[in-house]
Amino acid sequence: MHNKIQEQIKDAMRAKDAVRLLTLRGVLAAFTNESVALKRTPQDKLSDQEAIVVIKRLVKQRKDSIEQFEKAGRNDLADNEKAELKVLEEFLPAAMSNEEIEKIARLKIEQLGATKEKIGIIVGAVMKETKGEADGAVVKKIVEEILG
Repeated sequence: MHNKIQEQIKDAMRAKDAVRLLTLRGVLAAFTNESVALKRTPQDKLSDQEAIVVIKRLVKQRKDSIEQFEKAGRNDLADNEKAELKVLEEFLPAAMSNEEIEKIARLKIEQLGATKEKIGIIVGAVMKETKGEADGAVVKKIVEEILG
C-alpha cells in the first residue's frame, strides 16, 4: 500500500493533479505519524492492514469536515474535501453489502438474544464480525431496523 501511494504521487506530479498530489502526500504523512505512534521509526512502512486503518480514519475526518462545512454554508471548502475523499476511497477495500451485514446482524441478534436496550452490544459484535469492512453507521441502522 505504501509503495502504491508513493508511485501514485509520482503519477499525480506528472499529471499536475494538485488535489490528488496534496491528498496522497497527506496520506504518506499520516502513515509516518502512525508509524511513530506505534513506536517505530518514521522510515518503517505500515502493513497493508495498518495502512487501511489510517486511510479509514482520514476518510472519516473528510466526511465530518464535509458535514461541518455544509452546515456553515461553505460549499467551496466542502467541495475540496469531497475531492480528497474521492481520492482516499480508491484505496479502501470494497465495503460489505447491506445484505451481508443484515445476515451477520440477524445471526448475532439470535446468538445474543438481544433486545432494543442492547443495540450497542449488538452493533459492537457485528462490527467485530465484519472486521472493519462495514461502516458503523450502516450497521447501526440495519440493527435498528431488524429490532424495529
